[in-house]
Amino acid sequence: MAGKAQLPTNSSALIAMIADEDTVTGFLLAGVGNVDLRRKTNYLIVDSKTTVKAIEDAFKEFTTKEDVAIVMISQYVANMIRFLVDGYNKPIPAILEIPSKDHPYDPAHDSVLSRVKYLFSAESVASGRR
Repeated sequence: MAGKAQLPTNSSALIAMIADEDTVTGFLLAGVGNVDLRRKTNYLIVDSKTTVKAIEDAFKEFTTKEDVAIVMISQYVANMIRFLVDGYNKPIPAILEIPSKDHPYDPAHDSVLSRVKYLFSAESVASGRR
């Protein structure tokens, strides 16, 4: 099975979050939170004072950590760093854009959904189906 991305089997995988306070709090109450030995968390709470640079740094950190399997990011936050989200192409960790309480989900801006639509349209053209 060469070429397939795999998670390390010696430890459990984490879900990282980049979202507003209410969304992160809900997931923390569900047990998603983690603090490592260096006191680094697996989430970033985004508010009006959070800089785009801080969001970019958190995204880069979470997508390069070995123990993160999924990065959940509020769609309005993902729009702030759209160039990073759209440029990310690794299967693990998977990027999942989610709605927030104050910002509804817009499928037109979802990078994963647009990739799926592209793949299915390319398949239908290649196979002669429309």
